[in-house]
Amino acid sequence: MNVLGIETSCDETSAAVVKNGKTVLSNIVLSSLRDHQKFGGIIPEIASRRQIELINTVVKQSLSVAKCKLSSIDALAVTTHPGLIGSLLVGISFSRGLSHVLQKILVEVNHIKAHIYANFLDQPQPPRLPAIGLVVSGGHTALYYLKNHLDYKIIGQTQDDAAGEAFDKVALILGLGYPGGPAIDRIAKSGQNQKIKFPVAELKNSFNFSFSGIKTSVLYYTRQCPPKDLNKAKVAYSFQKSVVDILIKKSLAACQSYKVKTLLIGGGVAANSELRAELLKQAAAQGITVYFPALPLCLDNAAMIAGYAYQLIKKK
Repeated sequence: MNVLGIETSCDETSAAVVKNGKTVLSNIVLSSLRDHQKFGGIIPEIASRRQIELINTVVKQSLSVAKCKLSSIDALAVTTHPGLIGSLLVGISFSRGLSHVLQKILVEVNHIKAHIYANFLDQPQPPRLPAIGLVVSGGHTALYYLKNHLDYKIIGQTQDDAAGEAFDKVALILGLGYPGGPAIDRIAKSGQNQKIKFPVAELKNSFNFSFSGIKTSVLYYTRQCPPKDLNKAKVAYSFQKSVVDILIKKSLAACQSYKVKTLLIGGGVAANSELRAELLKQAAAQGITVYFPALPLCLDNAAMIAGYAYQLIKKK
């Protein structure tokens, strides 16, 4: 079964064709990121206007790369939540129109669940379920217990800012530009130190997260530190280490609590090199197998939407 997926939940415009929920035949992603960089964040109206301009081209390109005609598409899938309302409407409206013309089923997909499902795409051996899923991105930080592809239970989530948002805000404080995640990851490699410590809320006896306090801690530190003594790389390293440590601690604790040996990571922050390296090391010591999507599948993309839709279609 070939599913054409469409994703427009934030600033990306993406279309993909996925076969049988696992083989990615195409995955085209165009971003309006450059249009937002001077503002230090996503401007919803700019994002949706660019998506209106791009969506037809992106869908045509995805079909071309997949070497599929519209007549070869068995079903359509589209992100319907969560996301920016204007951006979501672009994808939903386009998909509904195309579904009506083609007389093909249209599947509505939850963007967060699809991020976890990205781990099942192009895998020679798919991850074993049940599992714990960690979605960590600019807008979301949450832990899920997955009994199967259709049974998701949220067991913890951020009580304020998402981890990715904290990366963006700290990068802004340090003058590193937007988006902040890649910039902090890059310079933190040369800033290793044990002297600077930034506290992160533990929220004990729960799997919830909180990242607003560490943002404030970094801000106060930079304000009090004389400019000549401010080492941005060391600040970035210490901030990143605190965030990564709490993500790992809560995720592995959830695996132990639910007695599962599979941990699935999804979302933009899943591309962070420190998180990947340290989580793989600590999880292996506890006998837990960790899966990260391929880097292009960590960011918002339509392949994960089409892939997860296949599982929803099988249920019907």
